[in-house]
Amino acid sequence: MEMTSRPPVALAVDIGAGSGRVIAGILENGTLRLEEVHRFTNEGVHLIDTWHWQVTRQFADVLEGLKKAHDQYGDAIQSIGVDTWGVDYGLIDEKGRLLGIPVQYRDGRTDGIMERAFAKVPAKTLYQATGNQFMFYNTLFQLMAEGEQFPERLKKADQLLFMPDLLNYWLCGTKANEATIASTGQLVDASTGEWASGILQDLEIPESILGPLVQPGDVLGDLLPGVKEATGFGDAKVIAVGSHDTASAYAAVPTEEPHAVYLSSGTWSLLGTMSDNAVVTDESFDLAFTNERATDGRIRLLKILCGMWILQECMSDWAETDGFDWDTLVAEAEAADPLVSFIDPDEERFATPGDMPERIRTFCRETGQPEPTSRGALARAVYESLALKYRLTTDQLGQLVGHELGTFHVVGGGSRNNLLNQFTANALNRSVVAGPVEATAAGNVLCQLESLGHVTGHEEMQQIITSSFEVDHFTPQDTDAWDQAFQRFTSLIKA
Repeated sequence: MEMTSRPPVALAVDIGAGSGRVIAGILENGTLRLEEVHRFTNEGVHLIDTWHWQVTRQFADVLEGLKKAHDQYGDAIQSIGVDTWGVDYGLIDEKGRLLGIPVQYRDGRTDGIMERAFAKVPAKTLYQATGNQFMFYNTLFQLMAEGEQFPERLKKADQLLFMPDLLNYWLCGTKANEATIASTGQLVDASTGEWASGILQDLEIPESILGPLVQPGDVLGDLLPGVKEATGFGDAKVIAVGSHDTASAYAAVPTEEPHAVYLSSGTWSLLGTMSDNAVVTDESFDLAFTNERATDGRIRLLKILCGMWILQECMSDWAETDGFDWDTLVAEAEAADPLVSFIDPDEERFATPGDMPERIRTFCRETGQPEPTSRGALARAVYESLALKYRLTTDQLGQLVGHELGTFHVVGGGSRNNLLNQFTANALNRSVVAGPVEATAAGNVLCQLESLGHVTGHEEMQQIITSSFEVDHFTPQDTDAWDQAFQRFTSLIKA
């Protein structure tokens, strides 16, 4: 009897700021099938006065997911790739031991740090070097805070590893910084893609802790003996992927249009387009756009906006009291009166944990708008405000690149929110294509499969994505009412 070989399997370890998954990607007959093997929560812990990531728990969950995957797929698994959220990191000493517990990006340790940084290096000079949008949690500012608060720890550090780099190190023993995740931290020269040495020196960040930059598709190594013992694996490579989750998500947008708009929708909304070169101009500085590396070496020119974070915070309270769920929230939002009150989702008051419903009501009260009293009204105000912010940012993006933009694509978890997708089409007065939901995992897996020789180049990747995943289309409705709402919205917010 003729034996048939099993199709190749690659595992995506995909960890966001609230949860993580181990997902198996199976490539067969030109189609990619994704199967979730293990899901786990990724919650911070508040110790004394600081919010930390439970990184050893994360790794234990990764190992559990790998074991389940091996039990299911066996030796068909050829590789593993890790992606996470951006900017956060761990420091390891010369013996490879973790120095301290990684701090969450929303922690308040960076309060006031940007002003102190700009006193040493003017904001525009820093932007011209790195091309990154200024966010209080950028790795550069976290490292400055680390140096102020724990100078001895920074001196003892042998290497900085971003969160996916750290997990890769624990999996295979290779210490390296992957290029897409490194580009999120305001540490990389926007033009060259190398570490921004001069700026780092001026801000007293030791460049010695920054390791070699590796590219998506580079093989990092074999699993360590202890990992093999814990999971049952034999041979499987750890491969660097677009380890910033948005880089992997952008790689799986089903389009060949050169000027398509990409929205990776989740806890954060990252809205932008692909560019052959970094865009670092006075205008991009004023509009606060960022330049981050893509998996194919191009630039993701984008703006980082608030996403589902505000409603996630609301839900953490509502679900605790009566088991309230997301489907019910969307239904209540859809039933609420339209276009009544708006917020600026990116105002500082909404950036940190707290009583989010009261902050929304306070914003509306301060801006002379009706205060939403029901959960549905609160949620509708947030969803509509997100859609209107997407319109404003898309207008700015078109102004920045100087040409007409193409189709508006939404990928990631937020792409399954049909209400928000419809609001986005209404606000932008343009069609919206939503999906795939699992774009990050798909991009992660396809990068591995290309590295292994099972996929040849971007064109084949696009063919696989198009044939593997369904998308939904949304056409604009009630555009006159949304145009009027946009005028009200822009009068309320800081651009």
